[in-house]
Amino acid sequence: MTQREAVFPVKRHSLYEAHGYSAAIKSDDLLFVSGQVGSHEDGTPEPDFERQVELAFDNLEAVLAAAGCTFDDIVDMTSFHTDPENQFETLMGVKEKIFNTQPYPNWTAIGVTWLAGFDFEIKVIARIPANR
Repeated sequence: MTQREAVFPVKRHSLYEAHGYSAAIKSDDLLFVSGQVGSHEDGTPEPDFERQVELAFDNLEAVLAAAGCTFDDIVDMTSFHTDPENQFETLMGVKEKIFNTQPYPNWTAIGVTWLAGFDFEIKVIARIPANR
């Protein structure tokens, strides 16, 4: 049976404890990262949408790094948006800075009505490199 191992970034925000979940779970050579939002360390949302998206990716990067991964190790990505039609252009500007070479990860974008005070959330599955 495969053992699950919880992964947390060095500077973990308070949302993990407040809502009872792990930042990510390692299972064999896969890393399943919980939805990351644009929160400050105290768990509060960043009010500016573009900065909130950037901060969500910063938080994602910290979780990936804690498992020895980078953005290049992401194979599947799901993003959640409270107003996709009006947020898409801003999101693409941030996303294109991070994923700027092919092959890009799989990506599914989903419009939602509620994200607990946030406007954007991103979750991923990454393959953990063999040398890490």
